[in-house]
Amino acid sequence: MDIKSVIFIRRDNIGDLVCTTPAIRALRLRWPRARIAALVNSYNADVILNNPDVDEVYVYEKWKHSGGKGRTGVWFNNLKEIRRIRAASFDAAIGCSYAWSARLARYTFATGAKERIGISPERGSSICYNRPVAPPASPMHEVEAMMRLVSALGVTGAAPSLVLRPGATDADEASGRLRDAGAREGERLIAFHISSRRSQNKWPRERFRELGDMIQSAFDCRILLLWSPGAGNNPLHPGDDQDAEWLASSMKKKPVSYRTERLGELIAALSLADCVVCCDGGAMHIAAGLGKPILTIWGTTGVRRWSPWGVPHIILKKGGSAAEVNAAEAFEAFNKLREAWGA
Repeated sequence: MDIKSVIFIRRDNIGDLVCTTPAIRALRLRWPRARIAALVNSYNADVILNNPDVDEVYVYEKWKHSGGKGRTGVWFNNLKEIRRIRAASFDAAIGCSYAWSARLARYTFATGAKERIGISPERGSSICYNRPVAPPASPMHEVEAMMRLVSALGVTGAAPSLVLRPGATDADEASGRLRDAGAREGERLIAFHISSRRSQNKWPRERFRELGDMIQSAFDCRILLLWSPGAGNNPLHPGDDQDAEWLASSMKKKPVSYRTERLGELIAALSLADCVVCCDGGAMHIAAGLGKPILTIWGTTGVRRWSPWGVPHIILKKGGSAAEVNAAEAFEAFNKLREAWGA
């Protein structure tokens, strides 16, 4: 089989797309001259815009991320993007998901690609995929599941590392903002990302304060405070501005507060950290993609499928809620993680 052009389709959230990058890298290594593209949504596109293995990124918009645009306008713009993809005449399209998704299958079919790969329904079949892949027979990591999909194109072997790069402009801006905030050159930065979309996965702000005070009292370092921007009562995109402000004013040693409006800004900020403490979620996978040691306070998400991939990490999980983990346990784990990465 000679593959000259492939498009990956990933409709999900940030972590899902980060966990797809090893499959993209593996395909690039197998077919170095192939034209590789990706169709992603506007919410997660910054994850892949600077990926050296991807030649072109197509972006569609979900209505909930459109900032109040009319549904008809969003639908029409997305249709134009699909038409651009069809005009590019891809040899293969890969619908990237862990399980069957009818909507993803339709997107894959709409590309017009000759070879269409994706997870088949548990019962029956779908005309959308002419190279169906059976759902995983047992639990596996999302990275491993994506590698199963590219195996349909002759890509075999162990999964490569995650691939994530900050944009040059965002990286320069992040360095400047840290200097303006008083961060010393060479100072250790421990990133705290305090947000999570699920309440069971969110660690209380009081625990972050306790842990921050412990770390900054024991070591010569500075907390880099990161969060999802916005008000907590926003029905579509609840944010943690209030909790971040509370933490910045209540820690004994003032952290560097870094409000990120765009995903690219968050990627750049995390790229400057020496270590990341966070809840389970997109920021954790970004940190893994950037090669950072990670301490994760875990909630209800499946560990086997969503643990940080390919980096030193410690997962703290007690019961069904992140709130069951206390600050003393987190500090003990942080010390172990410091030994693992040689700090």
